[in-house]
This record gives sequence, structure tokens and C-alpha cells, in this order.
Amino acid sequence: MLRTALIGFPLSGKTTLFQLMTSHRDAPRGGHGKLDVSIGVARVPDARLDHLTAMYRPRKRVPATVEFADIAAATRTAAQALLDVAPFRDADALVHVVRTFRVEAVPQGAGSTTPARDAQAMEDELILADLAVAERRLERIDRDLKKARTAELEKERDVIARCREALEHATPIRALALEEEDRKRLRGFQFLSAKPLLLVVNIDESNLDWLSAPGRAAEQAGLGPFLARGATREVGVCAKIELEIAQLEPADATAFLADLGLHETGVDRVIRATYDLLGYVSFFTVGEDECRAWSIPRGTIAHVAAGEVHTDIARGFIRAEVVSYDALAARGSVPACREHGEMRLEGKEYAVQDGDVITFRFAT
Repeated sequence: MLRTALIGFPLSGKTTLFQLMTSHRDAPRGGHGKLDVSIGVARVPDARLDHLTAMYRPRKRVPATVEFADIAAATRTAAQALLDVAPFRDADALVHVVRTFRVEAVPQGAGSTTPARDAQAMEDELILADLAVAERRLERIDRDLKKARTAELEKERDVIARCREALEHATPIRALALEEEDRKRLRGFQFLSAKPLLLVVNIDESNLDWLSAPGRAAEQAGLGPFLARGATREVGVCAKIELEIAQLEPADATAFLADLGLHETGVDRVIRATYDLLGYVSFFTVGEDECRAWSIPRGTIAHVAAGEVHTDIARGFIRAEVVSYDALAARGSVPACREHGEMRLEGKEYAVQDGDVITFRFAT
């Protein structure tokens, strides 16, 4: 399952969004020197799966999911502590909720509410935490190299030294253009600033026009420079409005969104943006028993995708019978797609595409 960790300063709306996305009612409670974490699972909204379910009327519908972890936002300097919290250290991505509205209960410090200042403050905390890890590892490598020099250890030293230099210049590791082999060398260190980052811009209800176009909320909040860094995206929401929507019946919620000029809730946009940020796509398996969306990294080959369904299928893989969702939705059935030449037979090395509907043939 994809794992994501929510971060944010006090009263940013982080925990409200977590509860709305995961239907998790209990907020994390900090105190006594311990950072308490809540874990919840969000279903990835996908109209394609909805349509396939209506077509096949299966006994079971299984959407793709993303796991979210939420932690009590006790202080403005909790990044170092996150290194000791497994759901954050092991997360595939970070979601930083940044508020753009003033909260009287939160001291503003110098000047008024500044989203860019808050985003940079959190980034600085992640960078400082990573810098400490990089420096400790380099010290260890230097000691080991004095005992015995190996090509792999020298390569590790070089890439970590490059990361340290970037961190010392306040550049997150995710912004570096690293080769895949170097990225593999860094995975064991679980650097926080290396993780893909989604900026969730939590706006005031008086600024709902900021949601009218992708990227506008970040632009209005002065977060443009952050998006120029690698593996960073944004999505705008209004948590206060999302709370109101969550209390409505589905038909009323749809009408309310339409009045606001929106096609889907901010909660759904955050979940979908997180899924996209991680570079994942969905393929589908369909039938009377079950319609399911499967999560795989973009570029995954058919043999590996088969293993997601069941290890026995990957072990006995013969071929993949593939039809695109668009073709299946238009024709109404797999036999009709086959009749019109839209069913393809693919081998182990086929790169599965987003929206593929696949039947795996295998030998037991």
C-alpha cells in the first residue's frame, strides 16, 4: 500500500483533512515527550472503477488506496522527531498542509500570516534533520574507508557528500537530479527532504475563487518557487467548506459543489494528487466476483503487475489479455472489444498503461 505522512504547523487544518480523507475520528494526541500518530486509509476516487462496477455488478468493489499518517502538531520544530516515528520515516511521500488564513489562537510572529514563510520553515526543519543524518553517515564512511577502500563505499560517500552540500545550501534532496543507482543508495537513510512533497494550500472561504484553476491557490499564496523544485506539487482546498460538504447527503453535496463551480471535493483532489505525486497508475481486473483497481508504479511490466494480483499468477504467467478502459466502456463488453480488434495479447515485458483492463492467463 502507498504510504503518505501529513505534516503541518498547529491549526493548519491538517488533522481535519486527515479525518475527512480517512473517516478516522480520533485526532493524534501529543504530550509527555511522545509524538502520537494516527493511521488511516483513503480510497482513491476513480470514476472508471465506478463505471466498471455498474457494468459488471460484482459482489465486491475494491478501489486503490493510500495510507495516511497524522501526527500531533505540537511544535514548529518537530521534523527531527519525525525520524523516530516509523510511519513518517517509512512514508513514500509527505503532504504539507499550509494555511493561508489568520487564526487568532496562533501567534503570528513577525508580520501577518505568510504561507511561503510557513512552507519554508517546514522545509528548513526537514533539511536540518537530513543534514544531521548525512553528516553522521559521512563520518562513519570516512572511518570505514581508512580500514578498507571499496568502490561501492566510495560511490555512497560521493552521493551523500553531494546531498550534504545541497542541504547546507538549503536545497532539499528531492530537488537534486540523481541517477537511479544513487537514489537506491540513499533509500536506506529515508531522508525526509528526499521524499516527494505535496503542498496542500488550505484557503479561507472568502478566497474560493483560488480553486478555479490548477496551481492558482499556490500562486496566490506565493508558493510558486517551491513548485519549481523537483517532485513537488500543490492542490488547493478549503477545509471549512469540506467539513460542510461532508455533512450533506450525496445529491446535496454535488449540488453544493456545482454552485461553487467545482466538480469534486477538495478531499478527493488531495487523495488523487497524492496518488499522482507518487507516480502510480491503476489497472483493473473485472468480473462478477470483483471489480478492483490495482496500484502500480508507472512503467511496471505485466509480469510484475501480475504478481500484485497473486504470486502464483506471476509464477505461471503465460500472457496478459489487455483492453483499454475507454474501449471497454464504449463497447460495453470484452467480447465486443475482441470482435472489433481492441483486445491485445501482451507478454511479460509489456509496460502496463493507466486504465488497462487486464485478464492474466497463467499455468498452475
